[in-house]
Amino acid sequence: MRLLVLLSRVPYPLEKGDKLRAYHLVKRLAERHEVLLCCLNDQRIHKDHLDHLRSFCHHLEVIHLPRWRIVWKLVTAVFSRLPFQVAYFHHATAQRRVDALIDRFAPDHVLCQLVRTTEYVRWHFTLPKTLDYMDTLSKGMERRTETSSPLLRPLLLTETRRLQAYENLMFDLFDHRIIISAQDRDYLYHPSRAGMTVIPNGVDTTHFHPIPGELTHDLLFTGNMNYPPNIDSVLYLVNKVLPLVRRERPEVSLLISGVDPSPRVRQLAEEDPLITVTGWVKDIRTSYVSARVFVAPMQIGTGLQNKLLEAMAMGMPCITSALANNAVGALPGEGILIGHDPASYAAHILRLLADEEERRRIAANGHRHVLSTFDWARAVDTLDRLITSPVRTSAPLPIG
Repeated sequence: MRLLVLLSRVPYPLEKGDKLRAYHLVKRLAERHEVLLCCLNDQRIHKDHLDHLRSFCHHLEVIHLPRWRIVWKLVTAVFSRLPFQVAYFHHATAQRRVDALIDRFAPDHVLCQLVRTTEYVRWHFTLPKTLDYMDTLSKGMERRTETSSPLLRPLLLTETRRLQAYENLMFDLFDHRIIISAQDRDYLYHPSRAGMTVIPNGVDTTHFHPIPGELTHDLLFTGNMNYPPNIDSVLYLVNKVLPLVRRERPEVSLLISGVDPSPRVRQLAEEDPLITVTGWVKDIRTSYVSARVFVAPMQIGTGLQNKLLEAMAMGMPCITSALANNAVGALPGEGILIGHDPASYAAHILRLLADEEERRRIAANGHRHVLSTFDWARAVDTLDRLITSPVRTSAPLPIG
């Protein structure tokens, strides 16, 4: 099969969740199909990263989106019904490139990741299409609205409503729809959402597995540190949880590791000598092995937290919210610990820091859960069966 994959970012290197999912799915699909990878891009790209993608894709097309066009599209989006993050990525010149790619290669199927890319194939009605929602963007925006400043709230509320309408519209225009978790599926407002296919992420256990390291920090948080849910989570940890922990253990240290930390995150290290903010690291495993406990008190956001899967695969005991664990599915109190408020997070942290045997128990159970539940090969098998299945072009006629 000739498969066209449309992405809103170049999926390598793997420093963001959508890139991680796209990379592993595309790489494994390329072992079975002729993959034409088309990526939108608004940043500088290293030639070696593109060469790596070309090593397994039949064709790679990178469409650069100039900053001035992005700004213009966002301004004009005020007067349209498109969600701003769809308008951000959709441009007339890029549309012509995608149309030309479709005409040239005549793909048998199109896989779009996120509704940010769907506008490019919206009018190709006869082309079989699969949409990977990944997570429910409208729900994530709704949660950001609830915690935003009064000045931003009207804009975020508008974006929430637009995303809800657009997600429903794309649901009807695509032949197959997949999503990362049952929780995110249930966040969609479409009446036929129950028929979606849930395909969770996997974990590259040949890369992420327990390895020895020098413990230099007590606590660890990782992720894209310019992503609002991650910023919200780490500020919650530092401002609300850590003071309670330090009443009993004043020297508890925290490592915040991940790409592109925002000024608010960098400031945490400037104000507290026991907090380290690394920014991007070449091998994130060095961060995982340097801390005793992984803490991710996610309060907003959607999807599956890859940081938790990686930490558990590395053999770390993890503490998170019920919101994040709904997608992970680990057994609370056995494979993971769940915090509900600052006091319960602090109690879990103090308990694990004081009891090495308990850290090992939680870590071992979490590790077994990840190995048995999250597998890229299984995810690709499910997706492959979906995209190669016959597409129903009309509703079946009633019998009798």
